[in-house]
This record gives sequence, C-alpha cells and structure tokens, in this order.
Amino acid sequence: MTYGCMKYRKKPVLVDALRWTGANYADMETFLEFPHNGHFDIGSRLRIHTLKGTMTAIPGDWIVRGVAGEYYPVCDGIFQKTYEPYEVMLQPV
Repeated sequence: MTYGCMKYRKKPVLVDALRWTGANYADMETFLEFPHNGHFDIGSRLRIHTLKGTMTAIPGDWIVRGVAGEYYPVCDGIFQKTYEPYEVMLQPV
C-alpha cells in the first residue's frame, strides 16, 4: 500500500550558534541582540523568543540563529548529531 510518503534530506545550510554555559552572559547578550530576542531568567536559565513562542535554554544548550534570522535552543546531543563545525569565527580583542 502506498501513501505518498517520500524520503527527504535536509539541505546544507550554514547557521550561527553559541553554546550557553550559564556564565557567558555578555556573549549571549550580544549574540541574541538583547532584549529583543531573549532574556535571562532566575538562576542560569535563558529565555529565547522563537517563532513558536518563548523557549527555555539551560547550560549546555546551543542557541542557533537560523537561515531567516530566527533563534532557537538545541540540546547538545541533538546539536552534535545535526551540526558540524564549518569555520571558527574569532572576535577581535
């Protein structure tokens, strides 16, 4: 019996990502362009304003800026299975 389902492969796209350590507040404020796209919550939780509403990131999660400029948190296990480094972006000191 066929039901019209096909296999699809995700297109290779480059995204920007920064890992939330629970302590890298300044880096996260710059990356998320605070307070427009997120804010810090009690403790080490980070609230991200996503296309699907506000989501919570905990230390160890990656914050990804997608192809349309949207932000979303990704747990480390899923991030490691989905993404690989492309280049290291160094900020001038």
